[in-house]
Amino acid sequence: VDFKVKLLTIGGKRLKLTIWDTAGQERFGTLTSSYYRGAHGIILVYDVTRRETFTNLSDVWAKEVQLYSTNQECIKILLGNKVDRENERVVTREEGLALAQEHKCFFLECSAKNRENVRQCFEDLTQKILEVPSLLENGSSVVKKQILQQKQVYSKTHSGGCCS
Repeated sequence: VDFKVKLLTIGGKRLKLTIWDTAGQERFGTLTSSYYRGAHGIILVYDVTRRETFTNLSDVWAKEVQLYSTNQECIKILLGNKVDRENERVVTREEGLALAQEHKCFFLECSAKNRENVRQCFEDLTQKILEVPSLLENGSSVVKKQILQQKQVYSKTHSGGCCS
């Protein structure tokens, strides 16, 4: 399990994201369930060149999120990675989108190798979290105030949806 802090600026405000990366390793299964508790956002990632990672998402990880997530309005993104290897793709974009819809997730494809849509994923996730008042209530009063102000600024300057 890896822990990272990512600073992100949205609507002129700097936000600090704390990210727990379990790398999908089932050997950490007893620990990973605790990371879902209290999470405001969850990114489920599969490799578009490896069918088993896609299957595991549906069979294992999506079920764990549903079982252990304590925030009913937690924002989830299904992320297909390695689109830079299009010639090796075995999971279609349509299959990813269908799975995302089935589990009420936003959907995006990316390439960590060439950074395509990686930042967009974090920005979309953060923006969607900012749009859910119950998720904001879980933060400190100072953070909550900053986020609400930021949401107002962002709403005035941006329009459109998250992921497609």
